[in-house]
Amino acid sequence: MYKKFIKRLIDIIISLLGIVILAIPMGIIAIIIKIDSPGPAMFKQKRVGLHKKEFTILKFRSMPLDVPHNLPTHEFNSEDRLSKFQKILRKSSLDELPQIYCIFMSKMAIIGPRPALPTQYDLIEERDKYGANDIKPGLTGWAQINGRDELPIDVKAKFDGEYVEKESFLFDVKCFFGTITSVLKHDGVIEGGTGAIDKQESLKVNK
Repeated sequence: MYKKFIKRLIDIIISLLGIVILAIPMGIIAIIIKIDSPGPAMFKQKRVGLHKKEFTILKFRSMPLDVPHNLPTHEFNSEDRLSKFQKILRKSSLDELPQIYCIFMSKMAIIGPRPALPTQYDLIEERDKYGANDIKPGLTGWAQINGRDELPIDVKAKFDGEYVEKESFLFDVKCFFGTITSVLKHDGVIEGGTGAIDKQESLKVNK
């Protein structure tokens, strides 16, 4: 009952409220982006959705225009190229706000595995093991409050699988408020992305 009807109803109500309440703040962010660096304020990208069907995700642009369009976050390792405002957008996760439109349009849910890029074959394959590609991707999820960017692919997929098993109203509430705490503390936000801590440790060993 919850997974099929109540969760979707909650997603509609919260995303609609978000669209109304955040319309002006998002407009201000868009204006600052336009002033801060050349290019559009919004960023569109293909992502993998429910049952591995692709959809277009919306984000505020938080990278220079010359960065490849489909570059995964974990492959971007030039933080010095970001403006101060772009760094703020990424660390605060404010660049994700436009995805409330994707939630309202039923392409995403508030809570679920973060949508992968179509080229992230390793993550998609790992998620197949746990059925994590057969639920709607989310704005945030269990993996995001347990490490986010710093998690290796296999560990992230296991957390996504754990979410599939435990998906319920109370577990979604736990993920929702856990996300607020993580965002405020900037937990797991590392330029260099997935498995970045492992990469950093490896660099130290090799020095």
